[in-house]
Amino acid sequence: MDELEFRAWHRLAHTPGLSRSAARALLGACGSALEASRLGADDVQALAGARAAAAWRGEAGRPGVAAGLLAACRWREGAQRHVLALGEPDYPELLLHAPDPPLLLYVQGDAALLRGSAAGSTCLEVVGSRQPTPAGRAHARVFARAFAQAGLTVVSGLAIGVDAAAHEGALEGGGPTVAVTGTGPDLVYPSRHRELAARIAAQGAIVTEYPPGTPSRAEHFPQRNRILAGLARGTLVVEAALQSGSLITARLAAESGREVFAIPGSIDSAQSRGCHALIRQGALLVEQPQEVLAELGWESRTPPRDAGGPDTRDTRDTRDARALLEALGFEPVDLDTLALRTGLPGAELAARLLELELEGRVSRMPGGFFQRCGLA
Repeated sequence: MDELEFRAWHRLAHTPGLSRSAARALLGACGSALEASRLGADDVQALAGARAAAAWRGEAGRPGVAAGLLAACRWREGAQRHVLALGEPDYPELLLHAPDPPLLLYVQGDAALLRGSAAGSTCLEVVGSRQPTPAGRAHARVFARAFAQAGLTVVSGLAIGVDAAAHEGALEGGGPTVAVTGTGPDLVYPSRHRELAARIAAQGAIVTEYPPGTPSRAEHFPQRNRILAGLARGTLVVEAALQSGSLITARLAAESGREVFAIPGSIDSAQSRGCHALIRQGALLVEQPQEVLAELGWESRTPPRDAGGPDTRDTRDTRDARALLEALGFEPVDLDTLALRTGLPGAELAARLLELELEGRVSRMPGGFFQRCGLA
């Protein structure tokens, strides 16, 4: 879109006090953002009500409006930056048909990743706790890596915990990943994820409905969740407490007719209760990435290992590691209990655990406990 049209869209999307529903009413009545931007306050009142008219009337005099528009215009000038407007050909089709789609999307990176109908979309959402267990973090990484290797685009929210692990897993799998954020496209929250955000923008895309310069605010994240749910053909919840944004996202996905998947966990873990609640409500219980791919009818693009050839990994060290992992199980275990299960001397057991820890297959926990990481 040219600058004049963008200014019209910016006014519709970012006039303080003008709701998205009111903006869509104006857009529907006028047929274009450019025509809607020319309406007077009386016309706005007739089409969208007194509150919308008051917002429209006071918009020009509000502090920061002109500066915000200028910042957005300058942001568009950068490389690989796109603004997608509601109803235009490049706007994501899945999101268009979701409840309450945003009027504008600011995209840094490959905007083509967002296209596709429900049947043709390659986007799959992976979300979960900001304070996952070591197993939950590993699950997110392993599942996302498998999805990326199968040719899917992993969508998540760039938050600490499961979101970050999902993005990292997708990047490790050589596939693109999309981060939907609750800030302007020029800001990264949390700040510790600046390097990760740069990698995502280079190998995928960062998406937001908030204009440049918008800081992180608590109320933005529930709004961001509807975009997460709307972009993807399915949502996988890795770990979640009963009161969490991940459950909101899953509910929004289900209401939009998308598939919802959940990984079960320990009955003693608060981070598993949200997933268990989703499963009781009809989410599909999954234990392997292939179960998600099969349910979506997605054929993996990763060639299988030749079943007839020798498994070169099946060395004595590998068999010993498998035996130790089986003894660990999937619950935290202390060293004394593990020694009883394996019969190994303390020094040898500690050395083997250290090797597995360095490989990322075992995590050391507070209190002298050890836990198997994910599907290791």
